[in-house]
Amino acid sequence: MLIKTEAVVLRAVRYGDSRLIVDMLTLSEGRESFIVGIPKSSKGRLQKQLFQVLTLLDIEYDRRPGNHLQHLKDVSRSYPFASIPFNPQKIAVTLFLSEFLCYATRGEQGANEHLFRFVSAALRWLDTVEGQFANFHLAFMIHLTRFLGFFPNIEGYHPGFLFDLRSGCFTSVAPLHSDFLNAADTSRMAVIMRMDFENMRFFHFTHEERNRCTEVILYYYRIHVPEFPELRSFDVVRQLFA
Repeated sequence: MLIKTEAVVLRAVRYGDSRLIVDMLTLSEGRESFIVGIPKSSKGRLQKQLFQVLTLLDIEYDRRPGNHLQHLKDVSRSYPFASIPFNPQKIAVTLFLSEFLCYATRGEQGANEHLFRFVSAALRWLDTVEGQFANFHLAFMIHLTRFLGFFPNIEGYHPGFLFDLRSGCFTSVAPLHSDFLNAADTSRMAVIMRMDFENMRFFHFTHEERNRCTEVILYYYRIHVPEFPELRSFDVVRQLFA
């Protein structure tokens, strides 16, 4: 079946001397993996630069449901980034988010239009913003849970409450398990839930607080997404915005 759809590149891994295995999140089919031959000359149609992480593409392929790896027929950029490839901080953020999305969306084997639209719009926003995006990855990760089915319940917070990571709710008493946040982390979690891309510049964290917030959100994902690992790229984010 011939598929034409929008896609975002999550990961590209070299396979042999002249091929890549590329994981993408697509608008119409969810997660798909492709094997891509990379030409040695600059005149080829499928240049390696098209498969940089989080590149937004228009793709066409003949989908074979029984195949683990699909074959692209045509590919082009749907939105050429103007600033992300040239801004070291934005590059670091996208490297982190690409690894994060690889695992967070691993179960998205069918179409999830709202999820794809959110990811695509967020990347376009990051590309156009000129400054004050230190909280971008926090807002991105917490709002992505809306489309994965475990957005926290933002009602009922009071100072001194705890946050139950399993139920995604605030509580006045410690639950009968260890997966909950203390009062200080809970307070920061309540702040993050009020963030979006437009207002996040008004929320001020120290470098240490921002890193702790990232750790907490990743912990939340590890509870709700099967086999969600420690992210190697988190070490890069730890050094940002110091």
